[in-house]
Amino acid sequence: MTLNLCVLTPNRIVWDSEVKEIILSTNSGQIGVLPNHAPIATAVDIGILRIRFNDQWLTMALMGGFARIGNNEITILVNDAEKSSDIDPQEARKTLEIAEANLRKAESKRQTIEANLALRRARTRVEVINAIS
Repeated sequence: MTLNLCVLTPNRIVWDSEVKEIILSTNSGQIGVLPNHAPIATAVDIGILRIRFNDQWLTMALMGGFARIGNNEITILVNDAEKSSDIDPQEARKTLEIAEANLRKAESKRQTIEANLALRRARTRVEVINAIS
């Protein structure tokens, strides 16, 4: 038995295929989803989506949103998403260095909040390319 997984951003469909299992980062921690999972709606955190597809694990960076699970269908609507294969490792590491520097330079509360958010996104992208697939 499989699950239908659809990952959407406001601009495109990132993934639309049958999968065997996923591990999703939610605001309350990670959840694993197998066929016949109980129906749930949840907020999606900035983090890694792990997908078991054709007996191998693939990873994707998700940038926050919502997920609906039910009847072996998973719909994930996020602000942005990138497959690990689409991320340039050098660019991701450079973006992380810039985000860390911006956090150190932040002076106001607003700058600190924005810098922390950018840092979380940059870390997630680096974690995705470093994840064991």
